[in-house]
Amino acid sequence: MSLKGKHLIDPNDFSLEEFKQIFDLADRIVEDRESFSSVCRGKILGTLFYEPSTRTRLSFESAMLRLGGTVLGFSDASTSSVSKGESIADTIRVLDAYADIVVMRHPKEGAPMLAAEYSRVPVINGGDGGHQHPTQTLTDLLTIRRLNGSLDNLTVAFCGDLKFGRTVHSLVSTLARYNSNKFVFISPAELRFPEHLKETLLEKHNIEIVETESLEEVINQVDILYMTRIQKERFFNEADYMRLKDSYILTRSKLANAKPDMLVMHPLPRVNEIAYDVDGDQRAAYFKQAELGIYARMALMALQLGVDVNVKGK
Repeated sequence: MSLKGKHLIDPNDFSLEEFKQIFDLADRIVEDRESFSSVCRGKILGTLFYEPSTRTRLSFESAMLRLGGTVLGFSDASTSSVSKGESIADTIRVLDAYADIVVMRHPKEGAPMLAAEYSRVPVINGGDGGHQHPTQTLTDLLTIRRLNGSLDNLTVAFCGDLKFGRTVHSLVSTLARYNSNKFVFISPAELRFPEHLKETLLEKHNIEIVETESLEEVINQVDILYMTRIQKERFFNEADYMRLKDSYILTRSKLANAKPDMLVMHPLPRVNEIAYDVDGDQRAAYFKQAELGIYARMALMALQLGVDVNVKGK
């Protein structure tokens, strides 16, 4: 089983065995990062960020630099030939001569898939509109596996923007492939989890789903609480955003009814949906989650590039 040369556009592009391969390598890198510091020497990551990003872009850059490779690309499409009207197909056909692997973030759903059709090197979807965010899913799964010990038999609550949240869509569709997981969807009526995705979960995986508008009613039942921000950039009407933006705010007092070993996760950035008094709680996992994103991406790119990862540890 080899991931060399494979694109990652949607989490369903990879099997659960391939996910395990990534996580096992990520675990090795976490334990002995120095031994992997030159495995990608001579390799170049191309970054095409048509949409603002801090964590995803910098974590990819950090991951490649920590593997010994280098990075080129843009973080603002207005500074590239896109501003002159260049198509995605032409951009990728030029960049794949410059780089060995490419990560793309784009506001339009399907843009990374289009890029992959024209690219001679592996393309990674760094987020496309409200569609998918597969490397955030890798990060989330790695976090759950390391901190919880298992990806099976979990009750996972998703709270906030479940309509536009691509991190939620990716993680839900992937966790559904593991054994006996249950989902609790917590959102305002206007931001409910998309009906067509819910139907897919029920038809393909027979998943148990609970929908509610109350976080307090269900917080004592869940193993993982995945908070998300209400995304201003996804709204066409600012009045709707202002009305909904403070729908859910997790505080230390609300955690009093939660399980002592529940994990609080968040893809970041947060706005005000997790109060700062939660940061010191042992269940707060979101900054560890952000750190583990580097290792997930290191493992992914090393395997896609087919470099030798059978390094000798200390």
